Amino acid sequence: MPGYNLVEEPWLTVRPVGGGPPVQVGIAEALARAHEFEGLVVEFSTQLPAVLRQVLLPVVADATGAPRNPGEKGERLTRGGFTKGELGSLETYLSDHHAKFDLFDPAAPFGQVAGLRTAKDETKGSAALVATAASGNNVPLFGTRTDADPLDLTPAQAAHWLVHAHCWDTAAIKTGVVGDDQVKAGKTTGNPTGPLGQLGVIIPTGRTLYETLLLNLPLTPPDNLGLPQWKRAPHGPAWQPRAAEGLLDLWTWQARRIRLIPHQDEAGQLKVARVVISAGDRLTPMPEQEPHTAWTFTAPAKKSASALPERRPRRHTQGKAAWRGLEALLTPTRQGPDGGFETSILLDQISALQEDDQLPADYPLQVETFGMVYGTQSAIVEDVIHDAIPLPLLALQQDSEAQLLLLDVAEQAERLAQAVSNLSADLRRAAGTDPIPWDKGQRPGELLLHTLDPLVRRLLAGVCTAGADDEALERGRLAWEQLAHRQAWDLANTLLLAAPATTFGGRTISQGGKAGKTQTYRLGTAGANFRRRLDEILPRYADALREAAAARATETGPALDHDPGADFDD
Repeated sequence: MPGYNLVEEPWLTVRPVGGGPPVQVGIAEALARAHEFEGLVVEFSTQLPAVLRQVLLPVVADATGAPRNPGEKGERLTRGGFTKGELGSLETYLSDHHAKFDLFDPAAPFGQVAGLRTAKDETKGSAALVATAASGNNVPLFGTRTDADPLDLTPAQAAHWLVHAHCWDTAAIKTGVVGDDQVKAGKTTGNPTGPLGQLGVIIPTGRTLYETLLLNLPLTPPDNLGLPQWKRAPHGPAWQPRAAEGLLDLWTWQARRIRLIPHQDEAGQLKVARVVISAGDRLTPMPEQEPHTAWTFTAPAKKSASALPERRPRRHTQGKAAWRGLEALLTPTRQGPDGGFETSILLDQISALQEDDQLPADYPLQVETFGMVYGTQSAIVEDVIHDAIPLPLLALQQDSEAQLLLLDVAEQAERLAQAVSNLSADLRRAAGTDPIPWDKGQRPGELLLHTLDPLVRRLLAGVCTAGADDEALERGRLAWEQLAHRQAWDLANTLLLAAPATTFGGRTISQGGKAGKTQTYRLGTAGANFRRRLDEILPRYADALREAAAARATETGPALDHDPGADFDD
C-alpha cells in the first residue's frame, strides 16, 4: 500500500492573498509560503482549530520556538513572514521527523495506533469519524445511506477528520480493543468528549496564515513547551487519565486511539472506508494555561471565607452571535461575588502588544469562535457553533472608549430585545392570551437581535478603522442608536398593527396575593411603555430627537433627517 505523507502531499487547502482560487499544499509548502496565503479552507468549520492545534502550530513552535516575551512576538509579527533561518529550521525539522507524518505508515501512522484491532477484528465505516455523517442508531429511517454503504474518504479528508476526532469526538461508550486492560464486556465507558468539545474555542486570525500562526502562539518559556505526540513514544491501545505535559502535548492530545484502514479503489486511488476507534487519553484537569478559550468564574460550591471562585472554560451559547459575548472577550479579569469573566490568554497578550505599540491600533484583527453542541449523554452532535467578527485592538484595553462603546452596544441590543419581547407579552395579555414562554417558540426579541446583527458588525468594523478618534467613536455611537431605534420601532409597529381590536379596551388581570391587586393591559399602555423603554435604552438618540423637535418648533435649526450611519461606512 503506497504511503501518504502530510509533509508534502497536498492535503491542506489555502486561500492566496489577493484572491484567486484555493490551492492544495502540504505542511512544508503551507509554512514556507505562509505569508502568501490568507488562511486555511476547510470542509467543516471545526476542522480549522483541529488542524492548527494538532499540526501547524506544534510544528512551528517546536521548530522555531514559541515567543518568550511581547517584544519577540511583536518583532516576529512585524516581519510578516519566516526568516531564512526559521525556514531552514522548519525544513530541517520536517526532514528529521518526516516519517512521523506518514498517514499510513505500518509501524507508526500519524495520529494513530498501528495494528489497532478489536478481539473479533471488527471495523466501523469511516462515517464514525465524520461529525456530519449519521452512523449507527443515528441513521434516519429514510436516509439516503446506511452504515452498510461505504463512505470513501480521500487521504486528505481522512487526515482532517482524524485530527478533528482527537479534538471534538463525541463521548460515552467506545469499542474495546485488544491490549486495553480497562475494557469491560468489549467496551469502555465514561469517555469524555474531545478536549475542544469542553471549550468555547476562540481563534484570533490575522491578514495572512503567517500572522494567524504567530497570533496563536502564546508566550511560552522553552521548558514549558513539552513534546508533540510525534516526538513521544508511539501510543499503544492502552490509555490513561493524565495531565498535559506542556503546551505541545496539550495541542496534540490523543483523545482517541484510531486506525485508518486504507484501500485502493477501482481507479487505483487511495481511499479510507473503514476505521477502528477506541478510547484514548483523558485530559484531567483542563490546564489553566489553555490559550484558546475564555474563562468563567463561578461561585464556589462551598460557602466559606477562604473559598475562591471556580475558574472554568467558558462555552459559547447555541444560537448567539459572537458579539453577544463581548464582555468575556474584552475583559482581562473581572470577578464579583457571583463570579465573572476572563478573556483568553491569547487576546490578553495581543492587547499587551498594542499597548506597547507592537501592533497598530487599526490592525484588522478577526476573532473566530467555534463550539460543539452535543446531544444525549454527549454521544451525538446536535449542532456546531461558528462565528467570526472583527475585534478592535483598542477595545481590548481596559476602560478605553472603544471598549466602553462596544460593551454598551452589546448591552443595548440585549435590552432592546427584552423591550420588544415585553411589548409582545403585554399585547398578548391585553388580548387575553399568555406571553410566549421564554424556552419555547421564537420571541420577537430574538428576531430583533437578528436584524441588529449586521449593524453591530458594521459598528465593530468602524471602530477598528476609527482607532482612538473619540469624535468618530461618538458619531458611531449616535449612528448605532439611530439605526437600532429604527429597527426596534419597525418590529414594534408590526406587533402593534397585528394586535386585535380587543386590545384597545384591554384586559384586567389579577396579580394574586392577599391584597388582590390587579393590572390592566391595553394597547395604548403597552405602546407608551415601549416608547419610554426605548428612550431609556438609547438616550443619545432620544436627546437628538428632542433637540431636533425643539429646533423645528422654533425654526432655528434643521431636523435630524440625515443618516449618522454614513459616518461609520468603511
